[in-house]
Amino acid sequence: MVKRFLYLLQHPDSIGMEHLLAYIPKAAHLQIKSLLETSKVDIVVTKQRQTKHGDFRFHPSNKPMITVNDSLNPYRFLITLLHEIAHFKVSLEFGNLVKPHGVEWKRAFQETLLPFLNPSVFPDPICSILARHMKNPKASTDRDFDLVMALKTYDEEKGQTYVFEIQEGNVFSIPNGRRFVKIKKRRTRIECKEINTDRIYLFSPHAEVLPE
Repeated sequence: MVKRFLYLLQHPDSIGMEHLLAYIPKAAHLQIKSLLETSKVDIVVTKQRQTKHGDFRFHPSNKPMITVNDSLNPYRFLITLLHEIAHFKVSLEFGNLVKPHGVEWKRAFQETLLPFLNPSVFPDPICSILARHMKNPKASTDRDFDLVMALKTYDEEKGQTYVFEIQEGNVFSIPNGRRFVKIKKRRTRIECKEINTDRIYLFSPHAEVLPE
């Protein structure tokens, strides 16, 4: 069973809120408490998931719930939390009648994140890159190469190599052992061929890989 911590934010002065604040930059604590003090939504901090940083959904009991990975650095954690709070706001106003990352969500995300968009919360270059990103926010920050790389400078150093650093024609593997050869760069993705199957896959430029 996944270990998780449940924060009932309808009680913002509880110890749950203090645990949540430990994951985000200190300069954002007061703003987060103010933002969430009237929000009846559960926040679940869960173990790392490879396919997403966080999500918004409903409990079987129909209570709204946000999940965020515990492996994120404070700046990515905060951006992810605000991203999902924007989904929560849209659900309150529109239910499921609009697209998940349509204009309603973009507007809600912009309005939610804007009060945090200053160098006391997000150090440069994250702040300036994030400001540019928020002019037309994407469904995932992972689609913004500059923002991802700026955020990664605050990750725990593990000697990472990224697929964009691999020379074309060279072989690399991913953590599950599958091996690929880098083919070429497309507009926003990098085309690679799996050696065992000859199938073509598209990688994000900042995907972490193991060179050979």
